[in-house]
Amino acid sequence: MRHTPSTFMASVFSSLRQSLKGLLVLIPVLIGLAVISPAQAAQWDAETLTVPADPSGTEVTFTDREIDAGRKVFNTSCGTCHAGGITKTNHNVGLDPETLALATPARDNVEALVDYMKDPTSYDGEYSIADLHPSMRDAELYPAMRDLDDEDLRLMAGYILVSPKVQGTAWGGGKIYF
Repeated sequence: MRHTPSTFMASVFSSLRQSLKGLLVLIPVLIGLAVISPAQAAQWDAETLTVPADPSGTEVTFTDREIDAGRKVFNTSCGTCHAGGITKTNHNVGLDPETLALATPARDNVEALVDYMKDPTSYDGEYSIADLHPSMRDAELYPAMRDLDDEDLRLMAGYILVSPKVQGTAWGGGKIYF
């Protein structure tokens, strides 16, 4: 069956019209997704972004941007072993608030976490594990730590402490949540 140029063009225009109708349905959906972006949905209140700054109980409030920056640095530098707040090499020691609080010294505040990232100690605080755990002390052994500065460590600590407030028990909860 041969098509004449006029029937061929009518067929093309018909297909084009159907495609445009589909786009007209899709455009409002795309606009809605652009307006309600994940970045906007991730704006938390001050209570969620406020965590202990030091062992004395002083608090610090991070911004959404700081937590996002801390997440990026954490995922790049620590995420291989600590994705979702777990510890792949020792499932008994996670980054959940209870585990951090029970460490010696307690690691449930920004100052203590930064100190740990600079020179990590065993969970009971008895000896250094800097030769086994990435740290600033042995940054030449751990490429992910080489370019980090104190501000990066502070942002990662903020992310670690805010995450359980956002993710609940899934943060540090282990493989049952993944």
